[in-house]
Amino acid sequence: MLLQLSAAEIGGLIADQDGSVHLPITERLISEHSAVKGEPAGVGDIRSWNNSIPVVVKALLDCGLDEVEVQIEVALPHTDSAVDLVLCGRHPGTGADSYLAVELKQARHATVDPQCPTAVDLGFSDGKIKLHPVRQIQNYCDYMMRYLPHLRESDDRLMGVALLHNARDADVAALFDLPETDYGFLYTLDDLDRFRRVLTSRFAAASGKRAALALEQSRREPLLKVTDVARQRSVTGGGLTLLDEQFVAADRIIRRLERASPSSSFNVGLFHDADTAHGPAIDSDGRKRAYILRGGPGSGKSAVALELQRVLGIKGREAVLASGSHAYTETLREIMTSTARRGQRASRSRAALRLYQYFNSFTKTPPDGIEVLICDEAHRLRRSSTYRWTPKELRDDGRPQALELIRAARVPVFLLDDHQSIRPDEVGTADYLRNLAEDNGCLVEVTDLEGTFRAGGSKRYQRWVQQLLGLNAADPVTWRPDGRMTLTVADSPEQMDQFIRERAAEGATARITAGFCWPWSNPEGERLVDDVRIGDWHQPWNVKPEHSVPNAPRSDLWSTDPRGIGQIGCVYTAQTFEYDWNGVIIGPDLVFRDGKFKVDRTASRDPAFRGQVDDEAVYRCVRNAYHVLLTRGIVGTVVYAVDPATHNELRNRITGAIGLQNYKGIRPKLTAEGSQLPSGFGGRRR
Repeated sequence: MLLQLSAAEIGGLIADQDGSVHLPITERLISEHSAVKGEPAGVGDIRSWNNSIPVVVKALLDCGLDEVEVQIEVALPHTDSAVDLVLCGRHPGTGADSYLAVELKQARHATVDPQCPTAVDLGFSDGKIKLHPVRQIQNYCDYMMRYLPHLRESDDRLMGVALLHNARDADVAALFDLPETDYGFLYTLDDLDRFRRVLTSRFAAASGKRAALALEQSRREPLLKVTDVARQRSVTGGGLTLLDEQFVAADRIIRRLERASPSSSFNVGLFHDADTAHGPAIDSDGRKRAYILRGGPGSGKSAVALELQRVLGIKGREAVLASGSHAYTETLREIMTSTARRGQRASRSRAALRLYQYFNSFTKTPPDGIEVLICDEAHRLRRSSTYRWTPKELRDDGRPQALELIRAARVPVFLLDDHQSIRPDEVGTADYLRNLAEDNGCLVEVTDLEGTFRAGGSKRYQRWVQQLLGLNAADPVTWRPDGRMTLTVADSPEQMDQFIRERAAEGATARITAGFCWPWSNPEGERLVDDVRIGDWHQPWNVKPEHSVPNAPRSDLWSTDPRGIGQIGCVYTAQTFEYDWNGVIIGPDLVFRDGKFKVDRTASRDPAFRGQVDDEAVYRCVRNAYHVLLTRGIVGTVVYAVDPATHNELRNRITGAIGLQNYKGIRPKLTAEGSQLPSGFGGRRR
């Protein structure tokens, strides 16, 4: 939250001042934005503060609601999205805490995509399709209800509105076709009297400080992880609240599918006879359409994939979710099987094998034999599906693996991060897929997922990691704490190990990963070998995929099984997953030399780099691997570098450290120091 003041206090800051371009409230918010976020406010934000906030505040003052507290730019838990305003006060009828979430839009005109009523153009000439403002505030309210238990204490505690205060009803008439709910009503310049009646129905002429404090101090529920979503969906059929461009991307795909196939196909199974299959979901000019959703770590790619599959399943369409990750695919299969009711385990197991597959599973699939193919982790697509068990007649056909997927699906959907391919033969990028699909006659729609649901919603942390690893043009910089993500340096691997285990003992999810710089031995009988050795400290890697060891999880379940804290994870078991606290050991394959971080391929033990693999491919994969490892944390990340010069450089660039705190009556414990913990984080309930 940028700022909280009463309506009366803001009222004194919305009068024009001679010689100033901005209102006093705007000048204050510009200053707060720079202090809190460490970067200048955007032009759009400044215009909204200057032109939109006064409309709401004047309405409150006109209604005699001077003491209602106004919270500005209220961050949604665990994400970088924010509600423009949350008004806090007391309900006039019950005296209970009452809240109104307000999404402000300066648009004067709006048009709705005739094919997707939740996708709108608000007339800002930027060419960007936005989420319908009513659906946006509805989703924000749903999200707040999910993660802020205080709002769930009463059915009528929260309401949401979208206010287009510059627009006339006639100029945004199409927006009114979307159904309204208590979490999303639409008001325009013609509706300001109705908006005032909403204010008086929600708030009494009494102080809102108590309600504002209760909301600010409300315990934040832990973020639902990918596996939580999959397990919840399997048990209850519950879905995930998608926000902003996530929702638009998923909704456009689903609605296009509904138009492309006759309603009778809703009851047709996915794997139907090729002779009777419907044709591909084609556009008006007869071309197949492929979708590419690109986003960074924690942008919700897997959440969108799972929600697409869930919604399509409700509509009678079995969508296959494919991946190049063994850990991800096997975890989803295990979740679906383990949540089966008595007597249904065998059928659920067969369904799991059908619904969750690998990228190389479609070499023999007939063209358009699958209705919807959702390819998550598409950055792990290989040049071809050839591997050691490939039949001889298919081994040398040179067909790109991505082309197999495009041809196999009536509707192919790819979700990827351009900086997460981790093996030399992985080629999945948005440009590669777009060019391949267009060369084969497809229309391609690319959507960027710009939000983040990891690292406490800190975009600054994501940029910092990319700069550290040289994944963009900027040089590495010093980390500046932003109150969202905790970043610290451990003095030793022993200290990191103790810190991570203490967080797990408190009920948080926590893991340690490392660069692939140590051998990975087969188990010795029923015991893992302590291959990761740094000085006197030693731990085993996670179990190899082809082995099993008592009291340790299978490799594909390392990130989600509580026993995984007893081993060091590698990039292949950590990718896709997340945990509250993330320990990362930077091996000697990434070192700081001559003012920047460089890759030393001679220090890597990854078998993927053996043979004729050029240096450029190795450098790309090592940097991307650390990009994956450093972006698994939801609450905080602890780093340690084996190379002394590299560790010193991390010390110079990261202010956070680990300290020993004494607590009366209990033994001392390690805590993160010098780097602000995300507000409201109290760990996971046990």
